[in-house]
Amino acid sequence: MEELTRRVVELEEKLRAKDDELLVLRAAIANLTRRLNTCEEQLKEGSAGGGQASNVASTSRVRAPASDGAARHEQATPTGRPPVHGSARGARPPPGIGPHAPSPGTSRRQLPVPGQAPGRQPSPSPRQTATSLARASSSPALSRRQLSAPALGSKPPLPSPMARESGAGGASGHPALGLNTDTMPSPRLKRHGPNRGSGRRKGAHGANPIQTASQASSSAVPSNTGTSTDFNDSTVRMHLRGRPLVFHAPSDYPLAAVEHPQKAPTEHLELEWVYGYRGRDCRSNLYVQASGEVLYFMAAVGIVLNRLTRTQRHYRQHTDDIKVMAVHPNGVVVATGQSQCHDKQLGRAHIRVWNSETMETMAVVGESAGTFDRGFCCIGFSRRKSGSLLFAVDEGNDHTLSVWDWNRSKRLAEARSHGDAILCGSFCPADDRTVVLAGKQHVTFWTLDGGKLTKKSGLFEKHAKPRFVTCLAFTDNHDLITGDSNGSIIVWSSASNRITQAVKNAHEGSILSLVVMEDGTLLSGGGKDRRIIAWDAAYQRTGDEYELPDTCGAIRMLAEVSGAEEEGVGVATGDGPMVLVGTTRNSVMEGTLATGFREIIKGHCDELWGLSVHPMQDRFVTAGYDRVVSYWDATNHDVVWSATVADEAVSVAIHPTGDIVVVGLRTGRWIVFDASSGTYVTSNADSGDVVNCLRFSPDGRMLAVGARDSILFLYTVEDDMKTIGRVGKCSGHACAVKHVDWSTDSQYLQTVSADYELLYWRATTCKQVTSPIAMRDVIWATYTCPIGFPVIGIWPEGADGSDINAVHRNSTSSLLATGDDFSKVKVFRYPLPQPRSQCREMTGHGSHVTNVHFTHDDSLLISTGGRDAAILQWQVLQPDTII
Repeated sequence: MEELTRRVVELEEKLRAKDDELLVLRAAIANLTRRLNTCEEQLKEGSAGGGQASNVASTSRVRAPASDGAARHEQATPTGRPPVHGSARGARPPPGIGPHAPSPGTSRRQLPVPGQAPGRQPSPSPRQTATSLARASSSPALSRRQLSAPALGSKPPLPSPMARESGAGGASGHPALGLNTDTMPSPRLKRHGPNRGSGRRKGAHGANPIQTASQASSSAVPSNTGTSTDFNDSTVRMHLRGRPLVFHAPSDYPLAAVEHPQKAPTEHLELEWVYGYRGRDCRSNLYVQASGEVLYFMAAVGIVLNRLTRTQRHYRQHTDDIKVMAVHPNGVVVATGQSQCHDKQLGRAHIRVWNSETMETMAVVGESAGTFDRGFCCIGFSRRKSGSLLFAVDEGNDHTLSVWDWNRSKRLAEARSHGDAILCGSFCPADDRTVVLAGKQHVTFWTLDGGKLTKKSGLFEKHAKPRFVTCLAFTDNHDLITGDSNGSIIVWSSASNRITQAVKNAHEGSILSLVVMEDGTLLSGGGKDRRIIAWDAAYQRTGDEYELPDTCGAIRMLAEVSGAEEEGVGVATGDGPMVLVGTTRNSVMEGTLATGFREIIKGHCDELWGLSVHPMQDRFVTAGYDRVVSYWDATNHDVVWSATVADEAVSVAIHPTGDIVVVGLRTGRWIVFDASSGTYVTSNADSGDVVNCLRFSPDGRMLAVGARDSILFLYTVEDDMKTIGRVGKCSGHACAVKHVDWSTDSQYLQTVSADYELLYWRATTCKQVTSPIAMRDVIWATYTCPIGFPVIGIWPEGADGSDINAVHRNSTSSLLATGDDFSKVKVFRYPLPQPRSQCREMTGHGSHVTNVHFTHDDSLLISTGGRDAAILQWQVLQPDTII
């Protein structure tokens, strides 16, 4: 049977490879057709275009360097172009410049090519085009992940030699000379494991990324992300994944400064708040300390929440998602276990033991190679006061159980626990040498004796064996209680491995959590029925129960708030003890069975890509694949309103007045909400594909909608979006439109597609501006495009074009934030045309960072995560405020 399965898999892979080759060949043929059409147009216009060469080219000369390092840029008016007005914010930010070569139909002057005399630019000959097609069709088949496009974008393969020589690939401003496009990993696919640390992406850091014009001409093949500078034409050529991208510097920018990397900004980021709780796919992840503070985790951050002051403390020494947590009997020491990073060099699966008061690391368990496999099913401290032992079960095929002296990071014993899934485990409170594990159709008792672990299986005997044993707890007399997928509560004797009592059909569906309260009452939390039920010492219902709303999800974990002495924390009331409830929709609720529950922590439970901030208040809106749109108050760290949409939400934008929120969906529809109340206003759809980006013009009169079908739609909006008119559509990209920015005068737009092609557009006519030189001094109201002259320095050596998911410039045009596939949030100085510039690098996310955005006054930075579904709020601290 295994051999047959293997053969079927091999045949399927061969079939996929053939499909991939056909896709590459079709893309090559389409590219060849576009290039031939462009060459014909160039020949026809050759006699008529000579008169414009000197005028357009005159704007590309470098002016004398400004005395202040070109902190401010004057605005040039290229010949034949209307002037572009200054910034609406008073302080004029440096202009945004795109990676475009001059259009053959607009200017006869061509950029110099390495190995060729300036002023000469050959058209692609039939032999060259044939060679390009042959290489494209004979290239090795790409992976299915690259060639399928179920999500938001695509990225091209390496360019042909002709594309390298011409310097007019997808970033040159010519849709007719666009690069071959096969699809790149989309945000949807990144959820299943983005390549966050391959050796290919590290690149050759020893190579000099900056070359002079003479050095560039002597290089036969450019480095992956190297740059070369032409001082005569005021251009910088950057190679991204081997492709030439030509950038025109602003007319008054001192181009010599490009060769000197910038230092990191003086501002620092400090994590202020983490929105959400990891209940979607993690267990045993919510605890209450004696002080009333709450312990839980989200993404790669361990969190201590003070419910009274609404403040958090954060433990941020992990490098990937935290999946398990355990609390020491003293209530202060905490252990958290993280998953293995995609690149083992960035972080292996290990456990960190830390102090929840000082947030200092006390011990690291199993960081060496081969100690733990993949991640963890469960961990736990021994239950006596010393708590000197720590057990762990990893996620390897054998689910290896190991017992450690965590103070010395010494392994005492290990054994293969079970081939099936392990869901929960704990030390026995009466015996620090016994560990109970439970999972798929089993309960096992492990005893540590003389450096060895011996197993004894629990006997179900006459009772039906459940498919899964999902949770466990211990009574005051040390009896073991388990809950299972049949909805049964089973009591096991403390002295043996046999069942003493069973309560069948305690819940409809699985029981996901059990907790024994201080007064001996047992609380059980259901999954399917979402009920919390109280049981007395004889395991009879007390009559107290509560059902959570459907919007909250199933009950993941219950925790009693006990022993708190601070006034206002609330322990026991006349309505019963206070209980915390963690849910599978990543929220935490507090309350009693008599009075009900309210959310104290709210979060998303699937990938987040949509993020936009209020233009005048400390508020922001998020939209995710969980089909939820949430409007947040960054001051109170709470949700103002939430709305559910019909399909996965991908993008979001707030109107310049702050009164309207627009959400883009995967189906191509975009929906309008009232920002104050969250009520539905209207909706529209002109594209049948994913709405990747939304952006209002600075004057609030137009809306740009970028879709995966490579079209940018423009609309006029009036009367709070109650009147919408379509201006037209901007067609020119070969791949999905991913990013869009408006000029400060609302006259122009710049867009970047999934194959890193930057194009410019005139808003009133939806026509492409084919001369990038004419756009060199345009002032952009926002800068979210990851391609352009002022953002060259964000790209590391070896970048493949999809590493950086989001870019955002602050309102004073002094800082630039990025979010990448390596779980990092970085802050650079702005503008940043210098490669290898330094930055402030922050950790906290456990997967790819999907979006970043400064708030209206630049005091906060918001970042969103992909697979971790986390929202992190960072304080931007000035040097004089850093302690």
